[in-house]
Amino acid sequence: MKTSNVLLLISVLLYINASTEWPTHTVCKEDNLEIYYKSCDPQQDFSFSIDRCSDIATHTFDVKAAMTLRHSIKELYVKLAMIINGKTVLTYSDTLCGPGHNKLIFCGKKKGERLQYEGPVTLGIKEIPQGDYTLSAKLTNEDDVTVACADFTVKNYLDYY
Repeated sequence: MKTSNVLLLISVLLYINASTEWPTHTVCKEDNLEIYYKSCDPQQDFSFSIDRCSDIATHTFDVKAAMTLRHSIKELYVKLAMIINGKTVLTYSDTLCGPGHNKLIFCGKKKGERLQYEGPVTLGIKEIPQGDYTLSAKLTNEDDVTVACADFTVKNYLDYY
């Protein structure tokens, strides 16, 4: 291989390795509600969508999500944070998979398996908070390794009253 070809190949590989920021994906965008997400895991993006923004206000809505596991999930924990103007105003954490806590159908999946879910989701909240904010979500396994991570940007101007 010529030296120039080797240098070009190395440059391309370094560029690909250096650009670990994932694109911002649109979950939904309607008149009064917009939701976007971006993976905050530098090694993996994932797919996530809902049919219509307006379905979220009904408390139960259909989602589609998929990714390939880079780590097994014998135990799975979620950490959520609501961030407004760069300040964390609300946090939540829960065990999703573990001894006596198998709340999800994909608990016990192994590294390399594909996670895919299409179906209903119920948030368990009466309404989505109004305003512009970020919802940061991080899933970790029993080894405290990131399974999935995303920052959701929410712009909500829905009038619930």
